[in-house]
Amino acid sequence: MSLYVYLEPDRDRLAQVGPQFQSIGCAIVHSIADLEAHLPRYPETLLVIVGATVPLDEVLMFTAYQRLQRPLIGVVLVRRTVEPNDVLRCLRSGVREVVEEADWDGIRNACSRSVDLSKALSTTLRTNSEQAPYGRVITVFAGKGGCGRSVVAVNLAAALSAGGVRRVLLVDLDLQFGDIAIMLKLPPDRNIAGGIAMAGRLDEPGLRSIITGYKNGIDVLLAPSSPAQGEHVRRELVVEILDLARPNYDFIVVDTPALVTDQVLAALDISDWLIPIVTPDLPTLKSVRLTVEMFDMLDYAKDRRLLVFNRSNSEVGLTPEDISEAIGMPFAVHVPSSREVTISVNRAEPLYMTNPVHPFSRAIARLAELCSGITPEVAQKRRLFSRAGKAAR
Repeated sequence: MSLYVYLEPDRDRLAQVGPQFQSIGCAIVHSIADLEAHLPRYPETLLVIVGATVPLDEVLMFTAYQRLQRPLIGVVLVRRTVEPNDVLRCLRSGVREVVEEADWDGIRNACSRSVDLSKALSTTLRTNSEQAPYGRVITVFAGKGGCGRSVVAVNLAAALSAGGVRRVLLVDLDLQFGDIAIMLKLPPDRNIAGGIAMAGRLDEPGLRSIITGYKNGIDVLLAPSSPAQGEHVRRELVVEILDLARPNYDFIVVDTPALVTDQVLAALDISDWLIPIVTPDLPTLKSVRLTVEMFDMLDYAKDRRLLVFNRSNSEVGLTPEDISEAIGMPFAVHVPSSREVTISVNRAEPLYMTNPVHPFSRAIARLAELCSGITPEVAQKRRLFSRAGKAAR
């Protein structure tokens, strides 16, 4: 099967330009729905060429969604005319190149560059995968409530799942007042308390019996349905659960309470990535500074910390530079505030799933890239590849 696919809904235009794309080995599809059905059947696909009649908003939505779902696939967009403002929007969503329909040599060159980049990324991702044969554990922590920790954890799990390509376990370790069940509208009958009786002899079927399936390859281990049950979940059970889950998942995202408990320390000790959350207010700034000092005292590697600046666009008199200097470490990601985030929480739908091109979702996608082992340099190369290609021409 071809590694390339060409999308063009307009049958008349397809009759005119389709033979050119077929000549370079493209499969032909006629709608976004056909394309989304095609890709899972042919996972070896490296290139999607989008025809000139496809609405730009549909292209951007598709590209942003595929950017983490299938990071090897490049998107080359064909337009009747190339508008600078449209090119900027395309770059932000992950489209690699935008080329005029009449420039057939430009199209072929853009396709060639995109495939070369996909092959280079394939080597990078395979190397990272070989370095981490077990699922990476990612613990999201904030020493103060109200920082958006659970919102970040839920959306990060959605981004890491890449639409079901990766297996992700989301663990609610706020054992007294966990919110993940209500945030995802999940029944609370299966939860971590079910593992208490199996502690010390927990096996894979036992773990499966306390996990709740969600969607897009995401499983959830919910907090107990009552605070009293949470008191009986010991550190040893947390370690047992995470050790048992790692071979069966690509990523394990752990949401924590605003307390340093034995159970939280168990998760932090085993984590590949530590994600402290800070918001632009002095009490949170103090708690994150203390968190960083605790990480130092426990000898947690500094290159495994990803500081997230949540509600970064709030104008409250503290600049990002002031906050970063006070904490003593740089920000990995700036996550903007938006009423759409609150609306998504109230609807029990992660914003990343319903609107992957939203600025909040794009920030979460960048955090997921870092957790996936895609370096900022590689991610930047992806986003700016079109500019380099145009300069070369």
